[in-house]
Amino acid sequence: MSTKVKLQEVRMKKGLSQEQVANLLGMTQSNYSRKENGSSKISSNEWERLSKMLDVPLEDIYESEEGNLVIFKDNATGNYSGINNIYSIPKHIEQLLESQNKYIAKLEEEIKKLKQL
Repeated sequence: MSTKVKLQEVRMKKGLSQEQVANLLGMTQSNYSRKENGSSKISSNEWERLSKMLDVPLEDIYESEEGNLVIFKDNATGNYSGINNIYSIPKHIEQLLESQNKYIAKLEEEIKKLKQL
């Protein structure tokens, strides 16, 4: 699900209009609209404020198509000044790692028993 859809859905579930959110962020409704529809970047500070304002984890309102959380850092004038990449591990990878860790523990136990023989 794209950022604009997730952000819009959460905003609407909270019963907030674009204008209300824009006012809380200290910007015009049209500026917020551009950010919500993806035509203008959202700064890391704005992401944090949106997350707190909507009372949801940042991951609930923003996730790239690859499953990586990416927060754009830019200043108030909208000039690009870098990217801060934060990656989240997909659930199926977490499950695979957990399964492998259990298997490793089982093998270590078997090795311990074999050494005792």
